[in-house]
Amino acid sequence: MGILEVKNVGKRFGGLQALNEVNLSVAENSVHAIIGPNGAGKSTLLNCFVGKLIPDSGSVSFDGQSVLGRKPFEINQMGISRVFQTPEIFADLTVMENMMIPCLAKRDGSFELNPIAALAGQRDIIEMAEHTLEDMGLADKRDMHAASMSRGDKRRLEIAMCLSQSPRLLLLDEPTAGMARADTNNTIDLLKRIKEERDITIAIIEHDMHVVFSLAERITVLAQGTPLVEDTPDNIKGHPKVREAYLGETQDAA
Repeated sequence: MGILEVKNVGKRFGGLQALNEVNLSVAENSVHAIIGPNGAGKSTLLNCFVGKLIPDSGSVSFDGQSVLGRKPFEINQMGISRVFQTPEIFADLTVMENMMIPCLAKRDGSFELNPIAALAGQRDIIEMAEHTLEDMGLADKRDMHAASMSRGDKRRLEIAMCLSQSPRLLLLDEPTAGMARADTNNTIDLLKRIKEERDITIAIIEHDMHVVFSLAERITVLAQGTPLVEDTPDNIKGHPKVREAYLGETQDAA
């Protein structure tokens, strides 16, 4: 049994069957990629992971607890953090102030609007944030406004904000989208190090196959909301169902 379990999940939007009988098990301390053509249902499935969408059928559980219908702050408290396709940071705050935001989240999901002032005197939290920034290679940017950062550094900051909550499961929605190849490779190296050093489980949606095959230990392929195959990266690469979904090649094609 995995730390994240998806059982017989179905989701329809009007006449569109976005997910159809999806079953998925993500092993603890692994990197599990979910791939598929545009419109395959990847983001819909990810939204079910964090309770943002409630399936019409089936169940989603994390460490034996259902995530369905839970509020975002409850999901965070369970040990799940999410990195969005477009970096979700506070552009008008400094890098250090952004790092304080997760530390100030209250049980109702609200937070203090002046994070540095709110944490005055709480040196342990500030030191933890500073250590995380250093670990992410952002220590020299602590006083920079987030709006002026590169996309790669914004992504690093968002990941750092997630890690400050000590998650057990990190969900990544196309984390390298729009990045230059150098930033993509740096992000791959960063995620590998996070996985090794923090005993964290990572589930990733990604279109860049270089990223997927560099990181994933297990891959689930979706097409039109239906799982085609789940296997190791080596077995996925030449799988006939995957070639058909991505390239339009039938299994009998040469």
